[in-house]
Amino acid sequence: MVVDARTTTARPVPRWADRLAHVIPFFVLPSGLWRLTVALGFSMGMLDETGHSQVLRGWPAVYVLAISIFAEAVALTGFGLVRPWGEVVPTWIPIIGGRPVHPPAAIIAATMGSILLILIWTVGFWPVWTGVQARQMAGPVWAIVFVVCYAPLNLWGPALLVLTWAYRQRTR
Repeated sequence: MVVDARTTTARPVPRWADRLAHVIPFFVLPSGLWRLTVALGFSMGMLDETGHSQVLRGWPAVYVLAISIFAEAVALTGFGLVRPWGEVVPTWIPIIGGRPVHPPAAIIAATMGSILLILIWTVGFWPVWTGVQARQMAGPVWAIVFVVCYAPLNLWGPALLVLTWAYRQRTR
């Protein structure tokens, strides 16, 4: 028997909200794969200040890999807005496990996270919109690959905000 996540919450989760929660991690995945490739020692068309291929090694590569893992983990937290653990803290969590989640707390945290993501990717994408990023790449094809991998991040904040609105409507 397949358990439908939309019916295991106190109030049913709209099908579109459940689907959106599944899509959000895929907004983050392309940039994570791009960074993973960079962390593995490929330049992905990036040039250093001297115009040579930029290859990350050592701690910078570890840092880039850690950012990818962290971003994907944060993207997965959107499921809390459509799953029972967004209403009652799982019992395996020490101290607060089994307690109800206060919807205003979840709504405020998710809204602030959404706004922060919108700001981060608006500011973070400024070099792309202004063409600065393209000049730091080995060629136009690499610039396009970069944009294709990173542009979906601009959808993450708005999608999370819509999901937060659905959670608010469902829990009020």
